[in-house]
Formats: sequence, structure tokens, C-alpha cells
Amino acid sequence: MWITSSLTTALTPASVALGNFDGIHQGHRQVMQPILSPSLRRQPLSVPPLTGDSYGENSPPNPKTSLDDAEETSLEPYPTVVTFNPHPQEFFSGQRRTLLTPLSEKVKYLEAIGVQQLILLPFDQDLANMTPEAFVEEILVGQLNAQQISVGQDFCFGRQRSGTVTELKAIAARYGVKVHLVPLQTTNGDRISSSAIRAALLEGNLPQANSILGRPYSLMGEVVQGKQIGRTLGFPTANLQLPPEKFLPRHGVYAVRVYGASSRCEQKGAIGALNIGTRPTVDEIATPTVEVHLLDWSGDLYGKTLTLHLEHFLRPQQKFDSLDQLTAQIQTDCDSARTLLNAIE
Repeated sequence: MWITSSLTTALTPASVALGNFDGIHQGHRQVMQPILSPSLRRQPLSVPPLTGDSYGENSPPNPKTSLDDAEETSLEPYPTVVTFNPHPQEFFSGQRRTLLTPLSEKVKYLEAIGVQQLILLPFDQDLANMTPEAFVEEILVGQLNAQQISVGQDFCFGRQRSGTVTELKAIAARYGVKVHLVPLQTTNGDRISSSAIRAALLEGNLPQANSILGRPYSLMGEVVQGKQIGRTLGFPTANLQLPPEKFLPRHGVYAVRVYGASSRCEQKGAIGALNIGTRPTVDEIATPTVEVHLLDWSGDLYGKTLTLHLEHFLRPQQKFDSLDQLTAQIQTDCDSARTLLNAIE
């Protein structure tokens, strides 16, 4: 997939899905469906969970440097997602925003759907000041040669979010560009949204979060050197270094499937017990750690990139009166994880 933050290097013509798309949840995938090739539009909108550590190649899917104008205009438009970097809320507030899907994850999910190009528009004061008319005319039509545009029905754009989907359709119609307005999606009567996913994750409500996502929530990071406290208790753990902007769910213990440990367990993943928290019993710290103990598995994991699929929330973080109590609870957690994960194999 071609990834660029410069409109001068964008592949054109483009079929454009517009939005922030943090999470690539079921609602986002509905917005993207109209821009995909006809064969992909007929496929289910589910995407596979992340496995392993391979990311997309940042190279054009079909370079056109040798094509003349007549040949170029006959090409099918590139399925393109246009989003903003940083998130507009982060730009205006000055506060770092955590993400359900940092860039490396977002790329994998978009590729699985069939998106060929991701454009990360730099969100700065100039873009913030741009009128809705200028955004459509200069960027979508002028720079991207958009053949069609897809947005959610609540999409707003332009200076002070003054542009509505009705205005988008009217401006685009002047240039013969069709706009798809995708209705808001719901599950069990509740609106599908990134905010709802975040709220469910903070409660430890994995069934709700994973249902909205349409896949297990995932954590992806490189195994780095830790304090090896788990090893001294008889439960060696892999300490994961996640992207600093990654959104963390409720602190506590989870049953997870682990990918990236070895080729022999890539199909269905190794099983493990994950702890997210500040180690209150041993040496409480300010920044939470993400540590996973792989069950029925041994080997060197340092330097590997692991992907964890969060399947069950076992219990919240708690402080124990002694290391013996902690050790006994860890054993109970591992037994619970093994029972739950083996039951659904």
C-alpha cells in the first residue's frame, strides 16, 4: 500500500473515503466499502486480526511514471483513505491523543480490506482555516482527482467544522463527483463508534469492545528487556514495548492469543496470560507495563514483535499482601486463561 503525507506524491485518480478512522471498526469499514473495487465490495466486511510483525510495503501498487495522459485517465481509481495527522482534536487541544490503531496497525487493517493508498493529510493551521469549498475544490478534486467520495452521514469538515455532508454533496456535484453518505451503524441498538470501543475497554468489557470492532482488540509491540520479576516467581513474562500513542484497556489480567512467537503457533496463536498495570505488589511504577506469560511454551522472545489478541478479561489489577499470594493468584490466572482459550479452539 502506498502511504504518503504529501499530496504531490499521491496516486491519482482516486476513490476517496474521508475520516479519522481510529479503530477501523465495523462502521468505518462500511464507509470504505463504496470506494473498493467491485469484486471486493461483494466480500464480507470483516478483517482478520493482526498476526505476526509484517507491515505493508510503502510502495505504489501500480506505478504510472511511464504512462501518457490518455492511458492514465483510463485507469481504475485507486481505493484511497484520506485521514488527518495529527487528529484534529489533538491539534486544537495540544494534548496527545491515544489511538486504538496506531499507524502500523491501521496499515495492516486497510490492506486487508483492499485499500491501496493511505494519505495522511498534515493537519495544521492552514488546513484548519480552509473553507469547505476550498477543501473539496483544491484537495479532493484538484490534487486527488477524486472520482467518488464516501463519508459517514455525521462527517463535518472545513473551517470550524462548518461543512456538512449536504454541502459536500453540493460542492462535489459541480465537478461530477458522486458522494456516498453512509448511515450510522449500530450493534445491539447501540451506535458503533471509537468512543464506545474506548469506553468498553476501560470497563474491561471485551465482549462489547470486540463486538463493535468485529475482531479482538490487539496490542502489538517488540519484546524488550524488563526487570524479570515474573521469572523469579516462576512465571517468565515477555515485556512489550508498544507505540507510545497506543490506547490501553483497563489495568488487569487478560486471557490472550499470542502471535509472532514462532511459526509453529501462528495459525491459531499461542495462549497466554497478559498483565497490564503498575505492579502495585512488587515495586509500583507510574507508567504501566504490558507483560505476557505464554502458557506451555518456552523460547527466546527478545527482539520479536508479538501481537496479542485480547479474548477475555480475567480480573482487575490488585495489590497483594505478600509475594506468595501474588504467585498463587498468577497460577489461578494462568489456569483460567488456559481453560477459557482451549474451550474455544
